[in-house]
Amino acid sequence: MWYRISDIRFLRQTPLGRMQIRHGLYLTAWPFLAPVAAVYRKVFLKKTRVVAVVGSLGKSTTVRAAAAALKTALMPHAHRNYLSYVGGALLCAKPIDPYVVIEVGVNRPGQMRQYASVLKPDMAIVTSIASEHMGSFGSLEATRSEKSRMVAALPSSGIAVLNGDDPNVVWMKSRTKARVATFGMGPDNDVRASDIVLDWPGGMRFVLHSKAGAWPVRTKLFGRHMVYPLLAASAAALSFGIDPAEFIPRLEALGPTHGRMQIVPLASGAHILRDDYKSTLETIHASLDTFAAVPAKRKIVVLGDVSEPPGNQGRIYGDIGARAGVIASEIILVGSSFQRYAAGIARAGFPRKKIIDAGKDILLAADALRGIIASGDAVLIKGRDTQRLDRITLALEGRKVACGISLCFNRMMTCEDCPMLERGWDGCVNMMEKRRKDLYRA
Repeated sequence: MWYRISDIRFLRQTPLGRMQIRHGLYLTAWPFLAPVAAVYRKVFLKKTRVVAVVGSLGKSTTVRAAAAALKTALMPHAHRNYLSYVGGALLCAKPIDPYVVIEVGVNRPGQMRQYASVLKPDMAIVTSIASEHMGSFGSLEATRSEKSRMVAALPSSGIAVLNGDDPNVVWMKSRTKARVATFGMGPDNDVRASDIVLDWPGGMRFVLHSKAGAWPVRTKLFGRHMVYPLLAASAAALSFGIDPAEFIPRLEALGPTHGRMQIVPLASGAHILRDDYKSTLETIHASLDTFAAVPAKRKIVVLGDVSEPPGNQGRIYGDIGARAGVIASEIILVGSSFQRYAAGIARAGFPRKKIIDAGKDILLAADALRGIIASGDAVLIKGRDTQRLDRITLALEGRKVACGISLCFNRMMTCEDCPMLERGWDGCVNMMEKRRKDLYRA
């Protein structure tokens, strides 16, 4: 989020605003930081293997899994994957580090080429190509072309670790002279999974396969789509010659990424399945697929808005509503899309009296959920990151939640760590929300 000089007097009113000023100053340093990071890579990290993780979905969990498999520390601000944070992550690596794993995100054409020229990766892991950036790139073909630039930057001695189940990622084979290793569920992948079993609320079990053999894996991650980061990490470790007996225990110890299919037990005996960090169309259907298989007394679905819906919004929201209506016992809707969801929910024959419209009021949604949840229930919370639906979980865990803003564009921290969570805004201007509204009006 970019600000005007005139915004500073409002930003200084709150602790979060003051952090945002420092964050903005750091981002403006990218043109100067990039060449410094490039020199540092060339001179001091000659023996360090740089692993760049790119893609539309699953990057953050893949970074954590790859770092665990390769037994290397996560860089500071590991999941801030743009501008100065990319260069800063590289500068935090030590010359004695055998590996460094860096997440790289883009939001406009041309960025990936610059990141690749700074990182000069030895390995590129591509997780997926999905609808997340349709607003910025316009098509999946344009998105894959931009993200493939990291793969194209690999030297002939490098390794491209590609999702072999995603045709748009497989296409990247033609864009590199590096060795290619594929991962996925399909039988033709170099690293694949079989016999996936959901073990609610503990995680999953599956069998990991490669040309070297097969190994049982028990993971704390949850959801079939969460197997992919573990497969990507396994393919990376195997490509670097690491024994499965070494890296599998490290993967098994890995917990879920914050807000990505994260199971949260409540004192009431219910469980929340938090998937509130993103709500692209693909992730919504993946979370509903998983939630449908959860063995719970009752299933409650909390739905926020869809991020960048690729196509007719009425149809997209209606289809999601219809799926939720088949799975859920109760449905709580948060945001501005009640009518669109409700039309689909009605198609599923779901009773209208069991739909709660919280509007844009996050605290109302939390109160509504608190009033119906009971021991043995499971709750799926799915919504856009800017809606900050994690406040619902925090409220049910007993945290004081005084921040009731409908949208938040703070990307520096989670609500759990935000100084405004318990304090509230108390008449102060939320510049992140105000500036975004100004941009929309412009």
